Amino acid sequence: METTRILADLRAERERVIQAITALETLAGVVAPSASPKPAIAPAPKRHLSAAGRRRIAEAARKRWATVKAAPKPMATALAKGPAKKLIRKPMSLAARKRLSVLMKKRSRKNAAATKV
Repeated sequence: METTRILADLRAERERVIQAITALETLAGVVAPSASPKPAIAPAPKRHLSAAGRRRIAEAARKRWATVKAAPKPMATALAKGPAKKLIRKPMSLAARKRLSVLMKKRSRKNAAATKV
């Protein structure tokens, strides 16, 4: 029963506080926050580009593209020099082939053991 009495007292106190706030707001000329309209933010004016400005931008873009198209292409310069020389390797000796084979088998076994674990 104690809690119901405490709740009733708190509700009564809340009502007194709300009435006091309302009275003070009316004296000060302040409107309650829930009733006050939000200030409307004016949208930014749209910015228009003049015909002359558009023409200048288009001319600058054409000039940029002309320099890009006029630049020599890497493939064309490579073909102009002639065919690339083919890299000729010396044949591998049998001993070198055997060494590589042993190393590759060793690495393969090591990787297989690592994946099993």
